[in-house]
Amino acid sequence: MRKHLISAASAALALGLGLTACGSGSGSGSGDDDALVVGATAVPAGEVLSYIKQDLAEKAGLDLEIREFTDYVLPNTALQEGSLDANLYQNQPFLDDFNKSKGTDLVSVVKPYLPPMGVYSKKVKDVTELADGATVAVPNDVTNEGRALKLLASKGVITLKEGAGTTASPEDITANPKHLKFKELEPAQLPRSLEDVAAAVINNNYAQDAGLSPATDAILLESAKDNPYANLLAVKKGNEDDPRVQKLAKLLTSPEVKKFIEDKYKGSVLPVTSG
Repeated sequence: MRKHLISAASAALALGLGLTACGSGSGSGSGDDDALVVGATAVPAGEVLSYIKQDLAEKAGLDLEIREFTDYVLPNTALQEGSLDANLYQNQPFLDDFNKSKGTDLVSVVKPYLPPMGVYSKKVKDVTELADGATVAVPNDVTNEGRALKLLASKGVITLKEGAGTTASPEDITANPKHLKFKELEPAQLPRSLEDVAAAVINNNYAQDAGLSPATDAILLESAKDNPYANLLAVKKGNEDDPRVQKLAKLLTSPEVKKFIEDKYKGSVLPVTSG
């Protein structure tokens, strides 16, 4: 059974286990001279922010503090509660679903890059080679599972019913010629599942954390064209015009960051030219 979002109790427990602070600020400051505390997953968001902190922030007059998270829920919980000033890790469909399901009021400021989702396998070289009845692991949260199924459908491996959107589920599959079985797992567990399943659809950050190169190791990779899943810089509604947030937004879409992404990730992360 796929999960919608983890419970508040689980989130509280995970906060004690899954958070790595890269700095010691308290967050939620609003003065121009206060550090901007930004939550992020390690790859690519944490690396992009670290580049900005080390090479660009001082010249721009921005004091940047980065806090790394290992899951997809706590960065939004912390942002809503005020221990973060912003976060960078999620896409618009995920944020929309989070706001709807949790009653939060988080908004996008800018969308600097796309970390394409990919299908990975140790058994086959192409998704069309999947055997009849093969098991494919997919993320168990609403928007990432829908994204995974749409990626498989783009290659004709399955067919989704007309109008199936970003929250598509296995119940929306209208044709499954290979009789694929879907194993729903926490996104962070997907790379480890490759030993046990025929293929896994893995989010970019967890693939790279596991040493996989989306550009070269994925047997199917999302295209950047008309892709709604670009990662975004999010803040709590009302803080969009915070001067520190605007400084970071400008840096995230700067030529320097574009070049950093192109040079470092070589097609595994794709810069977005407009927010």
